[in-house]
Amino acid sequence: MFAIILLIIVVIILLTSCIKIVPQANAYVVERLGAYQGTWDVGIHFKMPIIDKVAKKVPLKEQVADFAPQPVITKDNVTIRIDTVIFYQITDPKLFSYGVENPIIAIENLTATTLRNIIGDMELDETLTSREIINTKMRASLDIATDPWGIKVNRVELKNIIPPQAIQDAMEKQMKAERERREAILRAEGEKKSTILVAEGKKESAILDAEAEKQAAILRAEAKREATVKEAEGQADAILKIQQANADGLRMLKEASPDAAVLQLKSLEAFAKAADGKATKIIIPSEIQGIAGMASSLAGIIKSDDNEIEEP
Repeated sequence: MFAIILLIIVVIILLTSCIKIVPQANAYVVERLGAYQGTWDVGIHFKMPIIDKVAKKVPLKEQVADFAPQPVITKDNVTIRIDTVIFYQITDPKLFSYGVENPIIAIENLTATTLRNIIGDMELDETLTSREIINTKMRASLDIATDPWGIKVNRVELKNIIPPQAIQDAMEKQMKAERERREAILRAEGEKKSTILVAEGKKESAILDAEAEKQAAILRAEAKREATVKEAEGQADAILKIQQANADGLRMLKEASPDAAVLQLKSLEAFAKAADGKATKIIIPSEIQGIAGMASSLAGIIKSDDNEIEEP
């Protein structure tokens, strides 16, 4: 009875070991009697007891391999150290299992040799500024070389490029000198722009002053012209009024029909006004002289009459 129970337990264990479940993003390589039998994908699978076995469990997710810095020599004989990071993915579990003994070590060595070949054709300055070119060349070379191993190289990145300490010091001095040169250039450009702006400001100020002076001169000339016009118009109006007054006086005199005595008296008044001036020589018409003599005679007659009246 005990033997039967033990046999049943052994059978159950054997049957359980023959059931395999492959998880997501994995593949199992199965061998039968040491020979490749097949590759199991995701899901449940059954194998023959004792004669079948899972030889290798292969992850199908993208993986990362970070390799130690490798010494390489540039075209201008400078030894630098470069460490790389590779992103790869297993595409064929069978080739990965049987293609190479240790795929990761093989990829590391292949990366080092490929890197030396690429960097050997480039100078130091070109190496420091051409990371993308180096990455592309390495990825293409590694992808071709690892294809028989069932591995696809997706990306290659240069993590660090470490030149010798002396080169680093020289590069720092060069960068410092370059920064100082750029600073001097920027300062000179700033001073130049400032000088230009100041000159433009003075120019615009002078133009505005000239425009203002021009406008002021125009306004002064217009004001003077208007004043002259107004003065001339006033003088013309005054002359017109004087002439009008003289004409009105003559017209009234004509309408009054003055006799000879009135005309002679007006002549004497005009003579008196003329004599009242500052002229040193006065020409008196004969008619006025006669009138003056008549006036003297008349004054004498009036005086004699007055004396006769006073005698009684």
